Amino acid sequence: MKVSIITATFNSDETIMDALISVKNQSYKNVEHIIIDGESSDNTLQIIKSFDSKNIKVISEKDDGIYDAMNKGLNIASGDIVGLLNSDDLLNSNLSIQHVIDALSSDDIDACYGDLAYVNKENNKIIRYWKSEDFFPGKFGKGWAPPHPTFYVKTKTLIDNRFDLRYSISADVELMSRLMEVQKIKTSYIPKTLVRMRVGGASNGSFKSIILQNFEVIRSFNANNIRYNLPLFVIKKLFNRFGQYIFALKKNKELK
Repeated sequence: MKVSIITATFNSDETIMDALISVKNQSYKNVEHIIIDGESSDNTLQIIKSFDSKNIKVISEKDDGIYDAMNKGLNIASGDIVGLLNSDDLLNSNLSIQHVIDALSSDDIDACYGDLAYVNKENNKIIRYWKSEDFFPGKFGKGWAPPHPTFYVKTKTLIDNRFDLRYSISADVELMSRLMEVQKIKTSYIPKTLVRMRVGGASNGSFKSIILQNFEVIRSFNANNIRYNLPLFVIKKLFNRFGQYIFALKKNKELK
């Protein structure tokens, strides 16, 4: 099976090399890396063009934000499986995509996801660790969601599904909840760290962005007729965030 990894970039010259290297170094080699660039004005494009890889496709043009860029990537992806890698993130190990292939080798499984480590930009120390778990119907309405950067889905599942641009900061959660809760695709949880995310992204960079994201998620639940319990949703979100810091302490001890 071929895997398409989509990366949206804009003035990402400080971090894009790490993302490129993490994809190139995968033990599973049947991978295309699609770069959708929003006309960067720094050295992002020069770095990408000079990178030694035959499996990179690059489009550089104006877009309407990160989810529009991701949709452009989905439109040209030629793989059987598609996933997203932010320009300032990297695959955790050279086995990350092999784990995805193993999980999606069954015809009965449509998508998979794993665990996510939030790391410090300066020293790569784990600050938060998002340990996920198996999905069952109704979990999104109770404040749960899989880590989107670890979410890989079979391309055939996305034929009629794209990121909804009405959601500026939570279209990823909206798409996953639509697929899993409404369309009831079959998923598999991989109990391994698949991605390292540098802190400070669009949905985790500030208290204001976190509040906005959750308001958008609730709005998407209403639009998609997904049942939710608002008090439980809020409490679960806070509990999950606290738990991520506890898991980070555990992971850092394991690495010593």
